Amino acid sequence: MKNIVIISKFRTLPSLMFLGLLAVCGSEGATAAEGAAAPSPPPAVERALANLSSNDEAVREAAIRTLIEQGDERLLPRLDAIRADADRSLRLAIKPVMDLLKNRAKLASDEPDERRSAATDLGTLGRPAAIPWLEQAAAREPNRWVRYTMEESAHLLKLASGDADARAAAVVKLGELRSQNALPALKEFARAAADPGATDEQKVLARAATEAIERIEVWATWSSAFETLFRGISLSSILLIMSLGLAIVFGLMGVINMAHGELMMVGAYATFITQECFKAYLPPDIFDYYFLLSMPISFVVAALFGLILEAAVIRFLYGRPLETMLATWGLSLVMIQAARVYFGDLTAVVAPGWLSGGVQIMVGVYLPYNRLFIIALSIVCVAGIYVLLFRSGLGLRVRAVMQNRNMSACLGIPTRKVDAYTFAFGSGLAGLAGCALTLIGNVEPGLGQNYIVDSFMVVVTGGVGKLMGTIVAALGIGGLNKLLEPSFGAVYGKVLILVLVILFLQWRPSGLFAIKGRYVE
Repeated sequence: MKNIVIISKFRTLPSLMFLGLLAVCGSEGATAAEGAAAPSPPPAVERALANLSSNDEAVREAAIRTLIEQGDERLLPRLDAIRADADRSLRLAIKPVMDLLKNRAKLASDEPDERRSAATDLGTLGRPAAIPWLEQAAAREPNRWVRYTMEESAHLLKLASGDADARAAAVVKLGELRSQNALPALKEFARAAADPGATDEQKVLARAATEAIERIEVWATWSSAFETLFRGISLSSILLIMSLGLAIVFGLMGVINMAHGELMMVGAYATFITQECFKAYLPPDIFDYYFLLSMPISFVVAALFGLILEAAVIRFLYGRPLETMLATWGLSLVMIQAARVYFGDLTAVVAPGWLSGGVQIMVGVYLPYNRLFIIALSIVCVAGIYVLLFRSGLGLRVRAVMQNRNMSACLGIPTRKVDAYTFAFGSGLAGLAGCALTLIGNVEPGLGQNYIVDSFMVVVTGGVGKLMGTIVAALGIGGLNKLLEPSFGAVYGKVLILVLVILFLQWRPSGLFAIKGRYVE
Protein backbone atom coordinates (compact mmCIF):
# COMPACT_ATOMS: atom_id res chain seq x y z
CA MET A 1 0.00 0.00 0.00
CA LYS A 2 2.90 2.36 0.93
CA ASN A 3 4.56 1.62 -2.44
CA ILE A 4 1.36 2.60 -4.26
CA VAL A 5 1.24 5.99 -2.43
CA ILE A 6 4.90 6.73 -3.26
CA ILE A 7 4.35 5.85 -6.94
CA SER A 8 1.27 8.04 -6.96
CA LYS A 9 3.28 10.95 -5.50
CA PHE A 10 5.95 10.54 -8.14
CA ARG A 11 3.29 10.57 -10.87
CA THR A 12 1.48 13.57 -9.37
CA LEU A 13 4.54 15.78 -8.90
CA PRO A 14 5.40 16.19 -12.62
CA SER A 15 1.74 16.85 -13.31
CA LEU A 16 1.61 19.62 -10.71
CA MET A 17 4.82 21.13 -12.07
CA PHE A 18 3.37 21.05 -15.59
CA LEU A 19 0.14 22.69 -14.47
CA GLY A 20 2.09 25.31 -12.53
CA LEU A 21 4.15 26.08 -15.63
CA LEU A 22 0.96 26.44 -17.67
CA ALA A 23 -0.52 28.75 -15.06
CA VAL A 24 2.59 30.97 -15.05
CA CYS A 25 2.67 31.06 -18.86
CA GLY A 26 -1.07 31.73 -18.96
CA SER A 27 -0.73 34.52 -16.44
CA GLU A 28 2.09 36.07 -18.40
CA GLY A 29 0.06 35.67 -21.61
CA ALA A 30 -2.98 37.27 -20.05
CA THR A 31 -0.87 40.12 -18.69
CA ALA A 32 0.67 40.59 -22.11
CA ALA A 33 -2.77 40.53 -23.76
CA GLU A 34 -4.09 43.10 -21.30
CA GLY A 35 -1.08 45.22 -21.93
CA ALA A 36 -1.68 44.98 -25.69
CA ALA A 37 -5.38 45.84 -25.27
CA ALA A 38 -4.76 48.86 -23.08
CA PRO A 39 -1.36 50.47 -23.72
CA SER A 40 -0.25 53.17 -21.36
CA PRO A 41 -1.08 56.73 -22.43
CA PRO A 42 1.80 58.84 -23.81
CA PRO A 43 3.86 60.69 -21.19
CA ALA A 44 2.39 64.03 -22.31
CA VAL A 45 -1.11 62.72 -21.64
CA GLU A 46 -0.07 61.35 -18.26
CA ARG A 47 1.34 64.77 -17.34
CA ALA A 48 -1.84 66.44 -18.55
CA LEU A 49 -3.93 64.15 -16.36
CA ALA A 50 -1.78 65.07 -13.39
CA ASN A 51 -1.92 68.79 -14.24
CA LEU A 52 -5.71 68.84 -14.35
CA SER A 53 -5.78 69.31 -10.59
CA SER A 54 -3.40 72.27 -10.76
CA ASN A 55 -4.55 75.56 -9.25
CA ASP A 56 -2.84 77.45 -12.08
CA GLU A 57 -5.45 78.18 -14.76
CA ALA A 58 -2.85 78.32 -17.52
CA VAL A 59 -1.49 74.89 -16.60
CA ARG A 60 -5.01 73.44 -16.44
CA GLU A 61 -5.94 74.91 -19.83
CA ALA A 62 -2.77 73.49 -21.36
CA ALA A 63 -3.60 70.09 -19.86
CA ILE A 64 -7.12 70.20 -21.32
CA ARG A 65 -5.76 71.10 -24.77
CA THR A 66 -3.33 68.20 -24.59
CA LEU A 67 -6.06 65.76 -23.57
CA ILE A 68 -8.32 66.91 -26.43
CA GLU A 69 -5.56 66.74 -29.04
CA GLN A 70 -3.84 63.52 -27.92
CA GLY A 71 -6.42 61.69 -25.83
CA ASP A 72 -9.04 59.15 -26.79
CA GLU A 73 -11.98 57.30 -25.24
CA ARG A 74 -9.68 55.06 -23.15
CA LEU A 75 -9.08 58.05 -20.88
CA LEU A 76 -12.76 58.28 -19.96
CA PRO A 77 -12.59 55.96 -16.89
CA ARG A 78 -9.64 57.93 -15.47
CA LEU A 79 -11.33 61.25 -16.19
CA ASP A 80 -14.46 59.93 -14.48
CA ALA A 81 -12.38 59.01 -11.43
CA ILE A 82 -10.75 62.48 -11.34
CA ARG A 83 -14.12 64.16 -11.78
CA ALA A 84 -15.67 62.19 -8.93
CA ASP A 85 -13.27 63.74 -6.36
CA ALA A 86 -12.94 67.17 -8.00
CA ASP A 87 -14.38 70.52 -7.03
CA ARG A 88 -17.00 72.26 -9.15
CA SER A 89 -14.57 74.27 -11.32
CA LEU A 90 -12.57 71.17 -12.21
CA ARG A 91 -15.73 69.18 -12.98
CA LEU A 92 -16.88 71.95 -15.31
CA ALA A 93 -13.47 71.96 -16.98
CA ILE A 94 -13.39 68.17 -17.47
CA LYS A 95 -16.93 67.77 -18.81
CA PRO A 96 -16.29 69.26 -22.31
CA VAL A 97 -13.21 67.04 -22.64
CA MET A 98 -15.23 63.94 -21.80
CA ASP A 99 -18.03 64.98 -24.18
CA LEU A 100 -15.54 65.47 -27.00
CA LEU A 101 -13.85 62.13 -26.41
CA LYS A 102 -17.19 60.29 -26.14
CA ASN A 103 -18.50 61.82 -29.35
CA ARG A 104 -15.23 61.13 -31.11
CA ALA A 105 -15.56 57.46 -30.19
CA LYS A 106 -19.18 57.43 -31.38
CA LEU A 107 -18.13 58.64 -34.84
CA ALA A 108 -16.95 55.06 -35.40
CA SER A 109 -20.16 53.48 -34.07
CA ASP A 110 -22.00 50.83 -36.09
CA GLU A 111 -25.30 52.73 -35.68
CA PRO A 112 -25.86 55.54 -38.24
CA ASP A 113 -28.12 57.45 -35.84
CA GLU A 114 -25.41 57.38 -33.17
CA ARG A 115 -22.76 58.60 -35.63
CA ARG A 116 -25.05 61.40 -36.77
CA SER A 117 -25.89 62.45 -33.23
CA ALA A 118 -22.19 62.51 -32.33
CA ALA A 119 -21.40 64.67 -35.36
CA THR A 120 -24.16 67.11 -34.41
CA ASP A 121 -22.88 67.32 -30.83
CA LEU A 122 -19.30 67.93 -31.99
CA GLY A 123 -20.54 70.76 -34.21
CA THR A 124 -22.32 72.44 -31.32
CA LEU A 125 -19.47 72.04 -28.80
CA GLY A 126 -17.44 74.65 -30.72
CA ARG A 127 -14.03 72.98 -30.40
CA PRO A 128 -11.90 73.36 -33.59
CA ALA A 129 -9.99 70.23 -32.54
CA ALA A 130 -13.00 68.22 -33.72
CA ILE A 131 -12.64 69.43 -37.35
CA PRO A 132 -10.07 66.78 -38.42
CA TRP A 133 -12.08 64.05 -36.62
CA LEU A 134 -15.20 65.03 -38.53
CA GLU A 135 -13.41 65.30 -41.87
CA GLN A 136 -11.78 61.89 -41.44
CA ALA A 137 -15.08 60.33 -40.41
CA ALA A 138 -16.89 61.95 -43.37
CA ALA A 139 -14.31 60.58 -45.80
CA ARG A 140 -15.11 56.99 -44.81
CA GLU A 141 -18.84 57.45 -44.06
CA PRO A 142 -21.11 55.37 -46.35
CA ASN A 143 -24.43 56.91 -45.27
CA ARG A 144 -25.31 60.04 -47.24
CA TRP A 145 -27.12 61.93 -44.50
CA VAL A 146 -24.64 61.05 -41.76
CA ARG A 147 -21.87 62.30 -44.07
CA TYR A 148 -23.90 65.46 -44.67
CA THR A 149 -24.12 66.12 -40.92
CA MET A 150 -20.39 65.51 -40.46
CA GLU A 151 -19.50 67.96 -43.25
CA GLU A 152 -21.98 70.52 -41.93
CA SER A 153 -20.56 70.29 -38.39
CA ALA A 154 -16.98 70.59 -39.63
CA HIS A 155 -17.78 73.74 -41.62
CA LEU A 156 -19.78 75.21 -38.75
CA LEU A 157 -16.67 74.88 -36.60
CA LYS A 158 -14.57 76.50 -39.34
CA LEU A 159 -16.77 79.61 -39.16
CA ALA A 160 -15.07 80.37 -35.83
CA SER A 161 -11.63 79.78 -37.30
CA GLY A 162 -9.02 82.57 -37.28
CA ASP A 163 -8.13 81.80 -40.90
CA ALA A 164 -10.08 84.17 -43.19
CA ASP A 165 -9.80 81.86 -46.22
CA ALA A 166 -11.12 78.93 -44.21
CA ARG A 167 -14.07 81.03 -43.00
CA ALA A 168 -14.90 82.18 -46.53
CA ALA A 169 -14.73 78.61 -47.86
CA ALA A 170 -16.93 77.41 -44.99
CA VAL A 171 -19.53 80.10 -45.75
CA VAL A 172 -19.72 79.04 -49.40
CA LYS A 173 -19.88 75.35 -48.53
CA LEU A 174 -22.63 75.85 -45.93
CA GLY A 175 -24.64 77.70 -48.57
CA GLU A 176 -24.20 74.74 -50.92
CA LEU A 177 -25.26 72.38 -48.14
CA ARG A 178 -28.41 74.53 -47.49
CA SER A 179 -27.57 74.38 -43.81
CA GLN A 180 -30.34 75.79 -41.62
CA ASN A 181 -28.03 75.52 -38.60
CA ALA A 182 -25.62 77.98 -40.21
CA LEU A 183 -28.16 80.78 -40.61
CA PRO A 184 -27.51 82.57 -37.26
CA ALA A 185 -23.74 82.71 -37.84
CA LEU A 186 -24.15 83.74 -41.49
CA LYS A 187 -26.52 86.55 -40.52
CA GLU A 188 -23.92 87.76 -38.02
CA PHE A 189 -21.35 87.93 -40.83
CA ALA A 190 -23.83 89.81 -43.03
CA ARG A 191 -24.62 92.32 -40.27
CA ALA A 192 -20.93 92.90 -39.54
CA ALA A 193 -20.50 94.54 -42.96
CA ALA A 194 -22.99 97.29 -42.00
CA ASP A 195 -20.61 98.49 -39.27
CA PRO A 196 -18.86 101.72 -40.41
CA GLY A 197 -15.55 100.30 -39.25
CA ALA A 198 -15.91 97.05 -41.16
CA THR A 199 -12.75 95.83 -42.88
CA ASP A 200 -12.50 94.74 -46.52
CA GLU A 201 -12.22 91.17 -45.35
CA GLN A 202 -15.49 91.46 -43.41
CA LYS A 203 -17.23 92.99 -46.44
CA VAL A 204 -16.11 90.14 -48.69
CA LEU A 205 -17.25 87.64 -46.11
CA ALA A 206 -20.59 89.46 -45.77
CA ARG A 207 -21.24 89.25 -49.51
CA ALA A 208 -20.55 85.52 -49.50
CA ALA A 209 -22.75 85.11 -46.41
CA THR A 210 -25.63 87.03 -48.05
CA GLU A 211 -25.51 84.77 -51.10
CA ALA A 212 -25.43 81.69 -48.87
CA ILE A 213 -28.40 82.97 -46.82
CA GLU A 214 -30.45 83.49 -49.98
CA ARG A 215 -29.73 79.94 -51.15
CA ILE A 216 -30.62 78.50 -47.77
CA GLU A 217 -33.85 80.49 -47.43
CA VAL A 218 -35.04 79.61 -50.94
CA TRP A 219 -34.39 75.98 -50.20
CA ALA A 220 -36.17 76.26 -46.84
CA THR A 221 -39.25 77.63 -48.62
CA TRP A 222 -39.37 74.67 -50.97
CA SER A 223 -38.68 72.10 -48.28
CA SER A 224 -41.36 73.65 -46.05
CA ALA A 225 -43.85 73.50 -48.93
CA PHE A 226 -42.97 69.86 -49.53
CA GLU A 227 -43.40 69.02 -45.85
CA THR A 228 -46.75 70.81 -45.77
CA LEU A 229 -47.84 68.84 -48.81
CA PHE A 230 -46.76 65.58 -47.20
CA ARG A 231 -48.55 66.37 -43.94
CA GLY A 232 -51.62 67.30 -45.93
CA ILE A 233 -51.53 63.96 -47.72
CA SER A 234 -51.14 62.05 -44.47
CA LEU A 235 -54.07 63.94 -42.90
CA SER A 236 -56.05 63.32 -46.08
CA SER A 237 -55.33 59.61 -45.73
CA ILE A 238 -56.95 59.53 -42.27
CA LEU A 239 -59.89 61.54 -43.60
CA LEU A 240 -60.13 59.23 -46.59
CA ILE A 241 -60.37 56.03 -44.54
CA MET A 242 -62.93 57.70 -42.27
CA SER A 243 -64.89 59.16 -45.20
CA LEU A 244 -64.95 55.88 -47.11
CA GLY A 245 -66.99 54.35 -44.30
CA LEU A 246 -69.20 57.43 -44.16
CA ALA A 247 -69.58 57.46 -47.95
CA ILE A 248 -70.93 53.92 -47.78
CA VAL A 249 -73.26 54.59 -44.84
CA PHE A 250 -74.38 58.06 -45.88
CA GLY A 251 -73.76 57.99 -49.61
CA LEU A 252 -75.12 54.56 -50.45
CA MET A 253 -77.59 53.96 -47.60
CA GLY A 254 -78.70 57.57 -47.00
CA VAL A 255 -78.15 57.27 -43.22
CA ILE A 256 -76.79 60.37 -41.46
CA ASN A 257 -74.79 58.64 -38.77
CA MET A 258 -73.56 61.26 -36.30
CA ALA A 259 -71.96 58.45 -34.24
CA HIS A 260 -69.51 57.62 -37.05
CA GLY A 261 -66.75 59.52 -35.26
CA GLU A 262 -67.39 57.48 -32.11
CA LEU A 263 -66.99 54.27 -34.12
CA MET A 264 -63.58 55.66 -34.99
CA MET A 265 -62.99 56.12 -31.26
CA VAL A 266 -63.99 52.47 -30.70
CA GLY A 267 -61.28 51.39 -33.16
CA ALA A 268 -58.70 53.55 -31.36
CA TYR A 269 -59.58 52.04 -27.97
CA ALA A 270 -59.51 48.53 -29.46
CA THR A 271 -55.91 49.28 -30.50
CA PHE A 272 -55.12 50.54 -27.01
CA ILE A 273 -56.55 47.41 -25.38
CA THR A 274 -54.62 45.17 -27.79
CA GLN A 275 -51.43 46.98 -26.83
CA GLU A 276 -52.14 46.59 -23.13
CA CYS A 277 -52.84 42.85 -23.56
CA PHE A 278 -49.50 42.41 -25.32
CA LYS A 279 -47.77 44.25 -22.49
CA ALA A 280 -49.47 42.22 -19.77
CA TYR A 281 -49.64 38.68 -21.13
CA LEU A 282 -47.11 38.20 -23.94
CA PRO A 283 -43.28 38.23 -24.11
CA PRO A 284 -41.71 41.66 -24.73
CA ASP A 285 -39.97 40.31 -27.84
CA ILE A 286 -43.22 40.21 -29.79
CA PHE A 287 -44.62 43.52 -28.55
CA ASP A 288 -43.95 45.25 -31.88
CA TYR A 289 -46.39 42.90 -33.61
CA TYR A 290 -49.36 44.16 -31.60
CA PHE A 291 -50.21 46.79 -34.20
CA LEU A 292 -50.53 44.23 -37.00
CA LEU A 293 -53.09 42.36 -34.89
CA SER A 294 -54.83 45.54 -33.73
CA MET A 295 -55.86 46.52 -37.28
CA PRO A 296 -58.23 43.58 -37.90
CA ILE A 297 -59.37 43.72 -34.25
CA SER A 298 -60.26 47.42 -34.60
CA PHE A 299 -62.17 46.72 -37.79
CA VAL A 300 -64.10 43.79 -36.31
CA VAL A 301 -64.92 45.50 -32.99
CA ALA A 302 -66.16 48.68 -34.71
CA ALA A 303 -68.12 46.58 -37.21
CA LEU A 304 -69.81 44.69 -34.33
CA PHE A 305 -70.70 48.00 -32.69
CA GLY A 306 -72.13 49.16 -36.02
CA LEU A 307 -74.07 45.93 -36.45
CA ILE A 308 -75.64 46.34 -33.00
CA LEU A 309 -76.35 50.02 -33.68
CA GLU A 310 -78.05 49.22 -36.96
CA ALA A 311 -80.13 46.42 -35.48
CA ALA A 312 -81.15 48.37 -32.37
CA VAL A 313 -81.72 51.87 -33.77
CA ILE A 314 -80.97 52.57 -37.41
CA ARG A 315 -83.18 49.96 -39.07
CA PHE A 316 -86.28 51.53 -37.51
CA LEU A 317 -85.37 54.94 -38.92
CA TYR A 318 -84.58 54.23 -42.60
CA GLY A 319 -86.04 56.98 -44.77
CA ARG A 320 -86.26 59.41 -41.81
CA PRO A 321 -82.99 61.38 -41.93
CA LEU A 322 -83.79 63.92 -39.23
CA GLU A 323 -84.73 61.27 -36.66
CA THR A 324 -81.68 59.21 -37.62
CA MET A 325 -79.40 62.18 -37.15
CA LEU A 326 -80.82 63.03 -33.72
CA ALA A 327 -80.79 59.42 -32.53
CA THR A 328 -77.18 58.78 -33.61
CA TRP A 329 -76.07 62.11 -32.12
CA GLY A 330 -77.54 61.06 -28.77
CA LEU A 331 -75.80 57.69 -29.05
CA SER A 332 -72.51 59.41 -29.79
CA LEU A 333 -72.79 61.39 -26.54
CA VAL A 334 -73.50 58.19 -24.60
CA MET A 335 -70.48 56.46 -26.16
CA ILE A 336 -68.18 59.40 -25.40
CA GLN A 337 -69.25 59.51 -21.77
CA ALA A 338 -68.94 55.73 -21.38
CA ALA A 339 -65.40 55.83 -22.76
CA ARG A 340 -64.50 58.70 -20.43
CA VAL A 341 -65.81 56.83 -17.40
CA TYR A 342 -64.04 53.58 -18.26
CA PHE A 343 -60.72 54.73 -19.77
CA GLY A 344 -60.30 58.26 -18.43
CA ASP A 345 -59.63 61.39 -20.41
CA LEU A 346 -56.34 60.53 -22.06
CA THR A 347 -54.51 57.37 -23.00
CA ALA A 348 -51.74 56.80 -25.50
CA VAL A 349 -50.63 54.08 -27.84
CA VAL A 350 -46.91 53.48 -28.32
CA ALA A 351 -45.97 53.13 -31.96
CA PRO A 352 -44.22 49.81 -32.70
CA GLY A 353 -40.49 49.89 -33.28
CA TRP A 354 -40.79 49.25 -37.01
CA LEU A 355 -42.89 52.43 -37.37
CA SER A 356 -40.57 54.63 -35.28
CA GLY A 357 -38.19 57.01 -36.98
CA GLY A 358 -38.32 57.99 -40.60
CA VAL A 359 -36.39 58.57 -43.77
CA GLN A 360 -34.73 61.78 -44.94
CA ILE A 361 -35.18 62.32 -48.67
CA MET A 362 -33.66 65.79 -49.03
CA VAL A 363 -32.13 68.51 -46.88
CA GLY A 364 -34.70 69.63 -44.33
CA VAL A 365 -37.34 67.07 -45.38
CA TYR A 366 -37.91 64.09 -43.12
CA LEU A 367 -40.74 61.62 -43.73
CA PRO A 368 -41.86 59.68 -40.62
CA TYR A 369 -42.56 55.99 -41.11
CA ASN A 370 -45.89 56.17 -39.26
CA ARG A 371 -47.31 58.72 -41.70
CA LEU A 372 -46.00 56.77 -44.69
CA PHE A 373 -47.73 53.70 -43.26
CA ILE A 374 -51.04 55.59 -42.94
CA ILE A 375 -50.81 56.70 -46.58
CA ALA A 376 -50.13 53.12 -47.69
CA LEU A 377 -53.02 51.85 -45.55
CA SER A 378 -55.45 54.32 -47.15
CA ILE A 379 -54.35 53.17 -50.62
CA VAL A 380 -54.96 49.54 -49.63
CA CYS A 381 -58.41 50.47 -48.25
CA VAL A 382 -59.39 52.28 -51.46
CA ALA A 383 -58.27 49.34 -53.59
CA GLY A 384 -60.10 46.87 -51.34
CA ILE A 385 -63.35 48.86 -51.42
CA TYR A 386 -63.15 49.22 -55.18
CA VAL A 387 -62.73 45.49 -55.64
CA LEU A 388 -65.47 44.73 -53.11
CA LEU A 389 -68.06 47.15 -54.50
CA PHE A 390 -67.34 47.02 -58.23
CA ARG A 391 -65.64 43.68 -58.87
CA SER A 392 -67.50 41.22 -56.61
CA GLY A 393 -70.95 39.69 -56.39
CA LEU A 394 -71.45 41.10 -52.90
CA GLY A 395 -70.76 44.61 -54.16
CA LEU A 396 -73.22 44.07 -57.00
CA ARG A 397 -75.94 43.13 -54.48
CA VAL A 398 -75.10 46.17 -52.33
CA ARG A 399 -75.35 48.53 -55.29
CA ALA A 400 -78.56 46.83 -56.48
CA VAL A 401 -80.23 47.26 -53.07
CA MET A 402 -79.17 50.88 -52.84
CA GLN A 403 -80.38 51.61 -56.36
CA ASN A 404 -83.77 49.86 -56.18
CA ARG A 405 -84.60 48.08 -52.97
CA ASN A 406 -88.00 46.68 -54.04
CA MET A 407 -86.71 45.29 -57.33
CA SER A 408 -83.74 43.71 -55.55
CA ALA A 409 -86.05 42.06 -53.03
CA CYS A 410 -88.18 40.69 -55.87
CA LEU A 411 -85.01 39.19 -57.38
CA GLY A 412 -84.28 37.32 -54.15
CA ILE A 413 -81.61 39.55 -52.63
CA PRO A 414 -81.93 39.61 -48.79
CA THR A 415 -82.14 43.39 -48.48
CA ARG A 416 -82.31 43.33 -44.71
CA LYS A 417 -79.02 41.48 -44.41
CA VAL A 418 -77.42 43.68 -47.05
CA ASP A 419 -78.38 46.78 -45.06
CA ALA A 420 -76.93 45.38 -41.85
CA TYR A 421 -73.69 44.14 -43.42
CA THR A 422 -73.16 47.37 -45.36
CA PHE A 423 -73.60 49.46 -42.22
CA ALA A 424 -71.23 47.15 -40.33
CA PHE A 425 -68.63 47.40 -43.11
CA GLY A 426 -68.77 51.22 -43.06
CA SER A 427 -68.44 51.15 -39.26
CA GLY A 428 -65.46 48.80 -39.51
CA LEU A 429 -63.70 51.26 -41.83
CA ALA A 430 -64.21 53.97 -39.20
CA GLY A 431 -62.61 51.64 -36.62
CA LEU A 432 -59.65 51.07 -38.94
CA ALA A 433 -59.25 54.85 -39.28
CA GLY A 434 -59.20 55.08 -35.47
CA CYS A 435 -56.48 52.43 -35.35
CA ALA A 436 -54.37 54.41 -37.85
CA LEU A 437 -54.98 57.64 -35.95
CA THR A 438 -53.33 56.23 -32.81
CA LEU A 439 -49.99 56.41 -34.64
CA ILE A 440 -50.05 60.20 -34.76
CA GLY A 441 -52.22 61.24 -31.82
CA ASN A 442 -53.49 60.42 -28.37
CA VAL A 443 -56.51 58.26 -27.70
CA GLU A 444 -59.28 60.25 -26.06
CA PRO A 445 -63.07 59.94 -25.88
CA GLY A 446 -63.70 62.96 -28.10
CA LEU A 447 -61.22 62.19 -30.89
CA GLY A 448 -63.98 61.29 -33.36
CA GLN A 449 -65.54 64.74 -32.99
CA ASN A 450 -62.42 66.25 -34.55
CA TYR A 451 -62.98 64.37 -37.80
CA ILE A 452 -66.74 63.91 -38.20
CA VAL A 453 -67.40 67.38 -39.66
CA ASP A 454 -64.48 67.10 -42.08
CA SER A 455 -65.64 63.64 -43.11
CA PHE A 456 -69.17 64.84 -43.90
CA MET A 457 -67.68 67.72 -45.90
CA VAL A 458 -65.56 65.23 -47.85
CA VAL A 459 -68.55 63.03 -48.70
CA VAL A 460 -70.80 65.93 -49.68
CA THR A 461 -68.11 67.80 -51.63
CA GLY A 462 -66.96 64.73 -53.49
CA GLY A 463 -70.46 63.72 -54.52
CA VAL A 464 -72.67 61.47 -52.43
CA GLY A 465 -71.94 57.81 -53.12
CA LYS A 466 -68.98 58.43 -55.48
CA LEU A 467 -65.72 56.68 -54.58
CA MET A 468 -63.55 58.87 -56.80
CA GLY A 469 -65.24 62.01 -55.46
CA THR A 470 -64.47 60.91 -51.90
CA ILE A 471 -60.78 60.42 -52.75
CA VAL A 472 -60.41 63.79 -54.48
CA ALA A 473 -62.35 65.68 -51.80
CA ALA A 474 -60.36 64.04 -48.98
CA LEU A 475 -57.09 65.08 -50.61
CA GLY A 476 -58.39 68.61 -51.18
CA ILE A 477 -59.84 69.22 -47.71
CA GLY A 478 -56.93 67.55 -45.90
CA GLY A 479 -54.42 69.57 -47.94
CA LEU A 480 -56.34 72.82 -47.35
CA ASN A 481 -56.35 72.14 -43.61
CA LYS A 482 -52.56 71.95 -43.50
CA LEU A 483 -52.16 74.84 -45.91
CA LEU A 484 -54.39 77.26 -43.98
CA GLU A 485 -53.40 76.26 -40.43
CA PRO A 486 -50.06 78.15 -40.36
CA SER A 487 -51.68 81.40 -41.53
CA PHE A 488 -55.11 81.35 -39.88
CA GLY A 489 -54.75 78.88 -37.00
CA ALA A 490 -56.56 75.55 -36.65
CA VAL A 491 -60.00 76.96 -35.73
CA TYR A 492 -60.21 79.80 -38.23
CA GLY A 493 -58.72 77.53 -40.90
CA LYS A 494 -61.56 75.04 -40.44
CA VAL A 495 -64.13 77.85 -40.50
CA LEU A 496 -62.65 79.14 -43.74
CA ILE A 497 -62.77 75.65 -45.28
CA LEU A 498 -66.41 75.28 -44.21
CA VAL A 499 -67.25 78.59 -45.90
CA LEU A 500 -65.43 77.49 -49.06
CA VAL A 501 -67.33 74.18 -49.10
CA ILE A 502 -70.68 75.99 -48.69
CA LEU A 503 -69.81 78.34 -51.56
CA PHE A 504 -68.74 75.39 -53.68
CA LEU A 505 -72.01 73.55 -53.03
CA GLN A 506 -73.96 76.67 -54.01
CA TRP A 507 -72.23 76.47 -57.37
CA ARG A 508 -72.27 72.67 -57.70
CA PRO A 509 -74.91 71.14 -55.38
CA SER A 510 -74.22 67.57 -56.49
CA GLY A 511 -70.54 67.73 -55.59
CA LEU A 512 -67.47 67.12 -57.70
CA PHE A 513 -68.70 63.86 -59.21
CA ALA A 514 -72.48 64.00 -59.57
CA ILE A 515 -74.53 60.82 -59.83
CA LYS A 516 -76.20 60.47 -63.20
CA GLY A 517 -78.83 58.21 -64.75
CA ARG A 518 -81.53 56.18 -63.01
CA TYR A 519 -79.45 55.85 -59.86
CA VAL A 520 -80.31 59.46 -59.02
CA GLU A 521 -83.92 58.48 -58.54
